[in-house]
Amino acid sequence: MEITEVRILLKNKDKTNRRLKAYATVTFDDVFVVRNIKVIEGREGLFVAMPSRKMQSLCPKCGHNNTIHSRFCNQCGQVLESQPVSPSRTPSERQAEHRDIAHPITQEFREYLQKKVLEAYEKEIKRSAPA
Repeated sequence: MEITEVRILLKNKDKTNRRLKAYATVTFDDVFVVRNIKVIEGREGLFVAMPSRKMQSLCPKCGHNNTIHSRFCNQCGQVLESQPVSPSRTPSERQAEHRDIAHPITQEFREYLQKKVLEAYEKEIKRSAPA
């Protein structure tokens, strides 16, 4: 499988999330697209995070899916038993609250994907730099 296109959308340098640098849209073999791949500044440099969604739990009363740590059901208003969210959660605790929607299976493809996305990111940074 080949990556045939990578499009980068640079994030504005807003105050809310300085670590998120860009979003990428990656096309595979000109037939399959994955959107919302994130370029993030980590402790050891830039890395690519796959699109993910927050984990959910069912309301015991109506069965509606609510994001974990919700205090009340968004459908029926039932008080939900949830564990309190610690403001000092570790990165692995925060990561456990999300699940990837799509992700590479092998390490070598993950490295190939990351290389292509970061190359496109660097090109976009240079292209958008003021002259």
